[in-house]
Amino acid sequence: MRIEHIRARLQACGAKTCHEDRVLRAWTQVVGLDTRHRKAESFLPLAVRNALSELFADLDGLARLRAEHPGEDGSARLLVELGDGQTVESVLLPRDGLCVSTQVGCAVGCLFCMTGQDGLLRQVGSAEIVAQVVLARRKRPVKRVVFMGMGEPAHNLDNVLEAIDLLGTIGGIGHKNLVFSTVGDRRVFERLPQQTVKPALALSLHTTQAELRRRLLPKAPDIAPDELVELGEQYARATGYPIQYQWTLLEGINDSDAEIDGIIRLLSGKYAMMNFIPYNSNEGLGFSRPSWERAGELAWRLNRQGILTRLRNSAGQDVDGGCGQLRARARGEQVVAAPVHRPAQ
Repeated sequence: MRIEHIRARLQACGAKTCHEDRVLRAWTQVVGLDTRHRKAESFLPLAVRNALSELFADLDGLARLRAEHPGEDGSARLLVELGDGQTVESVLLPRDGLCVSTQVGCAVGCLFCMTGQDGLLRQVGSAEIVAQVVLARRKRPVKRVVFMGMGEPAHNLDNVLEAIDLLGTIGGIGHKNLVFSTVGDRRVFERLPQQTVKPALALSLHTTQAELRRRLLPKAPDIAPDELVELGEQYARATGYPIQYQWTLLEGINDSDAEIDGIIRLLSGKYAMMNFIPYNSNEGLGFSRPSWERAGELAWRLNRQGILTRLRNSAGQDVDGGCGQLRARARGEQVVAAPVHRPAQ
C-alpha cells in the first residue's frame, strides 16, 4: 500500500485534503483525531468517520511486530511482518532514533551484508515504510528516522520520497532528521534537490579505491569514489546539511593506512563527516572487524586532519543484529561466504 492509496480511500468517502491530513496526522503521530479545540465529529464528514474503523484496521496490518531483541545500548532490533507475510527489520536507536527498511531484500549484493544474499524480493510501499515508524512510536518517541535498514532506497525512490514527504510534514519530523542512505545513484542527486522535504544524505563509501568498491558492492552503480564525493558535496552545499559518509570497517580490507590517506585526500575541506562502523560479524560471510583499538586509531588520525570522524557501534551488536540477520535467523537460512581478495598493504 502507498500513501496515495490511503488518500484515495478517504477521498472516496468525500474527504477533502484537510480531512485526509487530519487522519494521516493521527496515524503517523499516534495521536487521537480530536484536538484541544475541536472534536473529530465537528470536523470530519460522517462517511469518513464511518470508514475509519476499517481503514485503521488495515493500516495496523501493514506492519506487525514479529519479534523484538533489546540491546544493551538501549537499542532494540525489531523483526516486522508486513501484510503479505514477508518480513523486514527496523531498529529502535538510542536518543529517539529509528532505522527503517525500504525493500524486502536488496539487489546491490554488498558482500559484507546479509540482506543482499537473497537478492531483491519486493519493494516496500510508502505506507509500509511509514507503518514501521508508527509501530515504533507506539513503543517510544521517534524524532529521527534513518533509511538505512534492509534495501537500497534509491532502488525504491518513489515510495521512499513519498514516505519522507509525509514524515517531514504531517509526521512532525524535522527535515535534517530524515536521513536518506544510499550506495550512490545519480537519480538520487537529481531527485532529492527537487523535493519539498530535503532529507540529510548518507553515502556508503566503504573504500576510496574504485576497483575494490566494485568488488565489495558488485551491483551498485559504477560511480568512482571521487565522483561520488563531488556529487555529495554539491548536495551538502545546496541543503546546508553535511554528508554523512558510511564506512564499514573490514579487517585487512579497508582499514589500511593507504585508505586513511585516500579519505584525507577526498574529504579535506568538504562539508562532510565520516562514520566508521566496525563490521558486525555475520557467521559465514568471511569478514571480521578490526580491533577497537585499531578502529580508534583510524578515527583519531582523521580527526587530527580536520575531518570530523565518529566511531560507531552498529546498534544491537550484542544480539547479532546486523542488517538482515534477524530475518535470516527467522527463516533458518545458511549463508555461503563469497571470496574477496584483500588489497596489498
